[in-house]
Amino acid sequence: MSSVVSTPVVVIGAGPYGLSVAAHLRARGVRVRVFGEVMSSWCDHMPAGMCLKSAPEASSLAAPVPGFTLADFCVAEGAPELRGNQVVPVELFVRYGRWFQERLVPGVDPGRVCRVERSGGSGGRFRVGLGSGEVVEAAAVVVASGLTSFSYVPPELAAAAPGGPAPGGAVSHSSQHRDLSGFAGRSVAVVGGGQSALEGAALLHEAGAEVTVLVRGTARFGSPPKEPPAGLGSLVPRPRSPLGPTWRIYPFSHAAGLFRYLPAPARIRLVKRVLGPLGAWWLRDRVVGRVPVLDGHRVVRAVAGGGAVALSVAGPGVGELRVDHVLAATGYRVDLARLGFLSPDLLGGVRTVGGWPWLSGSFESSVPGLFFVGLPAAGAFGPVMRFVCGAGLAARRVSAAAGRGVGAAAGWAG
Repeated sequence: MSSVVSTPVVVIGAGPYGLSVAAHLRARGVRVRVFGEVMSSWCDHMPAGMCLKSAPEASSLAAPVPGFTLADFCVAEGAPELRGNQVVPVELFVRYGRWFQERLVPGVDPGRVCRVERSGGSGGRFRVGLGSGEVVEAAAVVVASGLTSFSYVPPELAAAAPGGPAPGGAVSHSSQHRDLSGFAGRSVAVVGGGQSALEGAALLHEAGAEVTVLVRGTARFGSPPKEPPAGLGSLVPRPRSPLGPTWRIYPFSHAAGLFRYLPAPARIRLVKRVLGPLGAWWLRDRVVGRVPVLDGHRVVRAVAGGGAVALSVAGPGVGELRVDHVLAATGYRVDLARLGFLSPDLLGGVRTVGGWPWLSGSFESSVPGLFFVGLPAAGAFGPVMRFVCGAGLAARRVSAAAGRGVGAAAGWAG
């Protein structure tokens, strides 16, 4: 018979959002159990050599006390401090996340959550079942399980991988790779035009693969940082935003709490368009002139056979492309059913709009006590939730709700 223990709050996920929320809960004296491998999405689902798109000052987890930023970690480890627009290697970021966890969120359980359901009807506590057979009862559950469950491969590519995308198959998703060196000497079509596609193409090329990038629209790169203006121009206020130094982006990071008051169609449209597919400025020199990037090309059919993949492509100049492998850097789509652990009753109780959960100002769903942070919260709080820097807002609001009494927050985004 499985054992049952009790705790006020369970956090599912031990990445930047889960660790930030748990650290704030602990600082408020709220007992919390955290489940998941620490920084696993960053360690196991992103290729070696990758760098964060965010600048160093926007790449810190949210701590309830000073002394735990990425810069603090670099000082503590004796590593060179990253400044300005220097890039943050993923390996450094993983080490930082583990350092943060060891000091602020000790005792993370690497166990896998298999099921979350209500005990005693819709008004009862949650029962969180683990792969080990242990059952944990909690008054609140915070879902901070990252991006991996929401990886998206378009149907026209998925048709060439009937058993599902896999690194060793004909088609894979960009989130399925830790090491791209195995593609040396092979031909790879990268489908997509965002950071994952363009950086994946650069890493593949640098590993010795023959790479072609297919982009529906136009591959774009961010603008390099500008020197501060001189003279009278220095008197003009300049926006400081973790998402970019422009006034157009400023509200999405500094007023994310107001985003949920926009009409639902406007929210969904902005989440899709703002900070859409774009390569980092520092990536341009590793791609342009080194890797063929075919703008305006869309894959309409993919057929695997004979150890290769034949792609039918709509676009100027290319009708068919035959490659050894297709890397689908085609992003993520929120579908709560794909989490795999929410019971049918809980799924049915979560109100959604366009697939995104409706959330209160405290990140609480329409199921009292069930919170979502990270990417699923972008539909209510905007594109900042796709980045590490959004963890601060989530951690403060979720922990405050738990401190008042979990489930007390009111007011739905819809």
